[in-house]
Amino acid sequence: MLFLNHALVVAGLIGRALSAVEWSSEQWDAIIVGAGPAGIIVASRLAEAGLKTLLLEGGGVSYGVTGGDLNARRPNWLDGTNLTRVDVPGLYSSIFGDGRHLICQGVVNAYGGCTIGGSSAINAGLFFEPPASDWDLYFPEGWKSKDMDAAIQRLYASQPSTNLTSQNGVRYLQSGYDAARKWLVDGLGYKDVDINAQADDKTKVFGHPIYDYSNGQRGGPVTTYLQTALQHEKFHLESSTQVLRVEREGNLATGVIAMVNGSETFVALTPTGRVIASGGALQSPGLLMHSGIGDPATLTSLQAAGKLSRNLTSNDWINSTSIGAGLFDNPNTFIELQGPTVEAYSYSYDNPLASDKALYMDSRSGPYATAGQTSVFWTTITHDDNSITGLQGTIGPAGYADFTTNNTITLNIYGTSGLLSAGRVVLDNNFIPGASGDVYYSNARDAHDISTFIYDIFQALPAAGLTPMNIPQTATREQIETYITTWSSYARGEVNHWSSSCRIGACVDTDTRVVGMSNLHVVDASIVAPLTVNPQFGVMAAAEKASERILGLMGLSVAGVSSSAEVNV
Repeated sequence: MLFLNHALVVAGLIGRALSAVEWSSEQWDAIIVGAGPAGIIVASRLAEAGLKTLLLEGGGVSYGVTGGDLNARRPNWLDGTNLTRVDVPGLYSSIFGDGRHLICQGVVNAYGGCTIGGSSAINAGLFFEPPASDWDLYFPEGWKSKDMDAAIQRLYASQPSTNLTSQNGVRYLQSGYDAARKWLVDGLGYKDVDINAQADDKTKVFGHPIYDYSNGQRGGPVTTYLQTALQHEKFHLESSTQVLRVEREGNLATGVIAMVNGSETFVALTPTGRVIASGGALQSPGLLMHSGIGDPATLTSLQAAGKLSRNLTSNDWINSTSIGAGLFDNPNTFIELQGPTVEAYSYSYDNPLASDKALYMDSRSGPYATAGQTSVFWTTITHDDNSITGLQGTIGPAGYADFTTNNTITLNIYGTSGLLSAGRVVLDNNFIPGASGDVYYSNARDAHDISTFIYDIFQALPAAGLTPMNIPQTATREQIETYITTWSSYARGEVNHWSSSCRIGACVDTDTRVVGMSNLHVVDASIVAPLTVNPQFGVMAAAEKASERILGLMGLSVAGVSSSAEVNV
């Protein structure tokens, strides 16, 4: 079996080869800071429109297609291929145990991807379209569902996705799925649906997860949008290059200060150029703060420490407490479920079962063609004021922490859209951005909603032959609330789905321009409100929409989509 799409993109990374002296001394129509999913999409769309585009990434290589020493980034059983552990879905969990060069170190106080691809290079690749109600309830005019339709269609056309990852057409690791279906569909009346085909329905629905994979390998913008961008002569990607701040004169960004060969170096915009911050919901607000935009108290501390541009005085600051405000992450709880029909499966980095290794190497099939989540489900709670809280569960193939028997699987419960708790991005004593301490459960309604959800679904566990191990099946709602709000290995954990820290209408305008600036934008999870689903699809759709809005400001339009794209179902 040939894997042509990945074979072809290997050559694509050559792109426009420039030395550090060359790229850093040129002027650019667009400088995008951060090669995560949003940054790659924006850079690709701007390059397609003919703009001279520079994409800067603080981290290094990731997928095999990004080059470098592949053997240093994979187990021995992948020798002789063009794959790293990033490419193999079944090795996704190994990144959490030892992220090495893929994980942010010393630049943000949270777990995240600092590598080409950002979070899309280290997460499971779950790819759920948000319901239209998310755009209509939580986004301003210009970003409603009707406004997002074209952007979402461009995303589908450019980014392959599938709910059947194994290339031989067989679904593996299904004992957990079967048990969950008996529990939720047969026992509680959840509907068994095609998740993205019925994206607008998120009340009592259950189904197979959707992944942004192609041909049994991890997908994402690195394998699609980036490869398109690299074909454009005016596009350049530079990795392992940290951007310290945006240089500006009043409300006009003139370029960025980046570390080039160990020295702070000014990289200039053309007179009509734009800077787009795409470093994620923690790093982008931090970059704005280091650029003299943010809470005056924070800017005072940065100035005293010599972290702001010497060209800026306090009169030049853009004082805004909206920078970093509203930071969101899903509060999650792990629930360990045991059942006599469940067969747990644990992935091995170095020594997969011979049969599973052969399946993957020969035909990109078997357990290693998936990150392991076997099923997903949602419901909603509607309050007296008609506000709605979204709730989600995903089920993995094995137990966790103290419960790892051969008949244990892990249920991960999230609170999603409509939660009321939020924190903000704060800088530590070394001026590194991170989250404040009030992100989770700072509003009591959230804990009540999530504990109600868990209590309700627990009632059907006995009939499905499943037993929760770390929370008693007979626990009251109040006891469950106490459990989920008390830190343990299973509760109050960070999902690291950071979003919403530079909200449209407060931190940026509807064209994603930073309020108070004329040509500085933020396009990443920072501008995305809390969604009912995992945020990756929504962030990518927002990047498509933002590209459209930014090009519109310049009298340009989105050029189109790749004719080679496909959608697998």
